[in-house]
Amino acid sequence: MVKVIIFHPEKCKGNLACEKACSKVHFKTEDGEAKSAIRITKGKDGKYQATVCNHCGLCIDMCPVQALKRLPSGIVTLNKNTCVGCQACVAFCPTEVMRKALGNIVPFKCISCGMCVKACPEGALELREFDLSDIEREVYARHGKVCK
Repeated sequence: MVKVIIFHPEKCKGNLACEKACSKVHFKTEDGEAKSAIRITKGKDGKYQATVCNHCGLCIDMCPVQALKRLPSGIVTLNKNTCVGCQACVAFCPTEVMRKALGNIVPFKCISCGMCVKACPEGALELREFDLSDIEREVYARHGKVCK
């Protein structure tokens, strides 16, 4: 089982409190989108969309120095002390959730800490547990591949 952030677009009003809370977790600042692992954008249809890590783990094998690993909780994390800043994980991430902040060599990603969920005044975010094999199957299917 792994905890994943779920977005409910019908509740989102776009105040971006979630992005500010996330940037505070990662960078001790409320710079929002530039330093947030969750991104809220408005689609062409006028509805809000969220981009956040689902912890599929496809990035793990891309790291040449093994700085990415899956914790027993199912969360994929990045060891900042091991990372050499090659950005292979950023380039590879199929959902574009591995991020690089301007001025930082080490990328960052969602760790499902839940701070964005707590910060959202509309309740548009939820932290829910999923079976890891279900997540892997869905991600592989989205990209036209068969799950290993």
